[in-house]
Amino acid sequence: MTEIKDFFIAANTVSTEPDYDSNVLSTLVHTVDAFSRATYQSVYLIDYYKQEFLYVSDNPLFLCGHTAEEVKKMGYGFYFEHVPEEDLKMLVEINSSGFKFFDTFDNVDKYQCSISYHFHLKSGSKSKLINHQLTPVLLTDEGKMWIGMCIVSLSSHKTAGHVEFHKKGSSNFWKYSFEGHRWKESESVALKEDELEVLRLSAAGLTMAEIADRMCRSLDTIKFYKRQAFEKLGVTNITEAVERASLNKLF
Repeated sequence: MTEIKDFFIAANTVSTEPDYDSNVLSTLVHTVDAFSRATYQSVYLIDYYKQEFLYVSDNPLFLCGHTAEEVKKMGYGFYFEHVPEEDLKMLVEINSSGFKFFDTFDNVDKYQCSISYHFHLKSGSKSKLINHQLTPVLLTDEGKMWIGMCIVSLSSHKTAGHVEFHKKGSSNFWKYSFEGHRWKESESVALKEDELEVLRLSAAGLTMAEIADRMCRSLDTIKFYKRQAFEKLGVTNITEAVERASLNKLF
C-alpha cells in the first residue's frame, strides 16, 4: 500500500529550513494567486520543506468537490483520497525517478526544468484524466526544490503516464520508460511558422476556410499545414496538437 512517506526520498527532501526573508513566501503566494485569477488556471504550490501544499487555486478542475482551502489542508492526503492506487504507485515512481534526474542538472539549469505526466483524479463514481506539470519556483542553496508550482489541465490522452522532462532552451527532451525504468532522450518537435499559425487559429475556433482567408492561402494549403503539424506532433486532433505544442514551448 502506497504511503505519503513514499513520495519523499533524499533527492526531494529539504531537511534544513531554507534561509529566506519571511516575506518571500507571502509575495510568492500573492503573485501565483494573481496569475491564477487572471488566467483561471488550476495551479497549486508544494512546499517540500514542510511537505505540504502552500497554495491551491479555486479552479474546480483539481479540487474534486472540495474547496481550495480544504485541499490545501489535506496536502498529500488529497492524492490518497482522489487518485486510484494504480496511479498512486505510478506517481511514486515518477516522483523518485524525476527528482533523481532533476538532480543531474546544475542549479541554474534546474530553474529551466519541468516535468509533465498524466494521471486520474476520482470524485465519487466519476474519474477524469489530467495533465500535471511541475516546475521549480524556489531552490535551496544546496539545489533542492523548496517550492514547486504545479499546473493542472485536462489531458488529451486516453491513458495515464506519458511522462516527459523538458528543459527550456534544449533542442531535446526526455521521455520516461516504465518498462526500462529510465529516461530516454528524444528530439524536440519543430514546426514551421505557418503550421503553428494554423494551430493557433484552429484553437481559437476558426474553421479551415476562415483560416485560409485569414492567412491568404488556399484551403488545400491550410489542410496540408494542419496535416503536417499533426504528423510532426504525433497527434490526431486539435486539442492534442495544442497541448503538445504548448508542452514543447512552441507557442
